[in-house]
Amino acid sequence: MITRKDFEAISQWIKPNASVLDLGCGDGALLTHLQATRNTIGYGIENDDAGILQCVANGVNVIQSNLESGLKEIDDGAFDYVILSQTLQAMKRTEAVVDEMLRVGREAIVTFPNFGYWRHRWQIVNGRMPVSDNLPYQWYDTPNVHMCTVADFDVFCEQRKLRVLSRLVMNGEREQTLMPNLLGTLALYRLTR
Repeated sequence: MITRKDFEAISQWIKPNASVLDLGCGDGALLTHLQATRNTIGYGIENDDAGILQCVANGVNVIQSNLESGLKEIDDGAFDYVILSQTLQAMKRTEAVVDEMLRVGREAIVTFPNFGYWRHRWQIVNGRMPVSDNLPYQWYDTPNVHMCTVADFDVFCEQRKLRVLSRLVMNGEREQTLMPNLLGTLALYRLTR
C-alpha cells in the first residue's frame, strides 16, 4: 500500500471502527488506507466512471453521485466522519457541501491545496496561473473553480461558526508550523458545529 502523509494525518483523527463517508473518493485509496489502519466501515461517493471502476476493483463500497446535488438520500448523523479530500476547490457550492457534510456526519475533514503558498504567489506575480504538485492543471483544463488559502478557510469557518477541532498544514511530507499560509502546500481541517 502506498503511504501518503496526508492519509496518515487523516487516519490519526479518526477513531478505530468508525463509519466514514469519503466525498469525491476517486479510486478509493483513502478509504482503503482507513480500512487497513483504523478498521473503518465506509462508503465513497464518486462521479467519475474511471474512479468508480477503480473503487470496485479495490473492494471499496462506492456510490455514483454528483456532490453538487447534495446528500439528501443520506440521513442526518449517519456517519462518524465525512471527508472531502482535495476536492473542495472543485466544488461550485462550497458552503452547501460543507453544510451537508456536517449534517450527515458528526465531524467533517476537509483538505485542500493552499493557493497562498509562496510559489503559487510567485507564479502569479510573473503573470502565470500556478501549476504545482498540488495544483497540477493548466488554467484551461483545471477542474478547480474555487481556490482558497489557509487564511481564507480560517475566515470561512469563523463566519459560519464552525469549530476547528484540528488543523494541520503540510509542505510536502512534513508539517508546516512557521507561516503556514505562506509556506504550506496542503491544508487539513477537522471540523464540527
